[in-house]
Amino acid sequence: MTDISPQQKMHADQLTVSAAQARLLVGRQFPQWRALPVEAVAGDGTVNAIFRIGDRLAARFPLQPGDPEQVRRLLESEAEAAGELAAHIRFPAPEPVAIGEPGAGYPLPWSVQTWVPGTVAAEEDPGGSEAFAGDLAELIHDLRAIDTRGRTFAGQGRGGELRTHDGWLETCFERSEELLDVPALRRLWARLRELPRQAPDVMVHGDLIPGNVLVRDGRLAGVLDAGGFQAADPALDLVSAWHLLESGPRAVLRRELGSDDLEWERGRAWAFQQAMGLVWYYAESNPPMSRLGRRTLARLAHR
Repeated sequence: MTDISPQQKMHADQLTVSAAQARLLVGRQFPQWRALPVEAVAGDGTVNAIFRIGDRLAARFPLQPGDPEQVRRLLESEAEAAGELAAHIRFPAPEPVAIGEPGAGYPLPWSVQTWVPGTVAAEEDPGGSEAFAGDLAELIHDLRAIDTRGRTFAGQGRGGELRTHDGWLETCFERSEELLDVPALRRLWARLRELPRQAPDVMVHGDLIPGNVLVRDGRLAGVLDAGGFQAADPALDLVSAWHLLESGPRAVLRRELGSDDLEWERGRAWAFQQAMGLVWYYAESNPPMSRLGRRTLARLAHR
């Protein structure tokens, strides 16, 4: 079967999967769910295509190609992380259910999780809600309280030393010449990259952006995507202060967490590192993600 979905390409080598493919894979591999509707979930995600299975489940299909066995190990690791995360925070989070096999023209393993109701913060903006900021502080408190069991930062991605991202930021600056005030942004990074790392690693979500946060009536309703759950710099989850909040609620978050100047500034640095990549990389392929990067940079500029 070669049916493909109309999913917009965000990566040069992006895989596609249609609702028909997802329905066929679910029905063949998990006959207990064969009678349930399988429907694509619209969103701005960049890592997985999401399909809802009935009212209580969701299938996640990786969008970027890879070795099937490596992808399987990654999905198994993510499932373990999702289970640990869901068990230790007071807000709802997806729990692992199953891992599916390649088939129906789709070349990789895929996963099934529980469905958590709510609206992503990219669609229901909670940025002006101090109550939401308080909820976000509770979430970060819960994450930091999880036992690291000796785990430390694995050395990949955000969450270690800021200076290791100089090469990536240089690429971002070069690609953003026609999009942003790059000289001013270079000056900001030159200062942020010098911030020292002092606090020990804690458990973090790792990607608290609007697309991974669920909202209901201006309150935090759940958190998605445990792919970045790991031990890392405690400041990493503070990216949420600028990705999600306006200045008043941002001050509430800082007060509730008791962040000192160094931790708060490192949070700014991690938000800057992430936002710089969003603007140019998704300028054409995922405009909402690009706009998120611009909004975050504007908030960072005004502290």
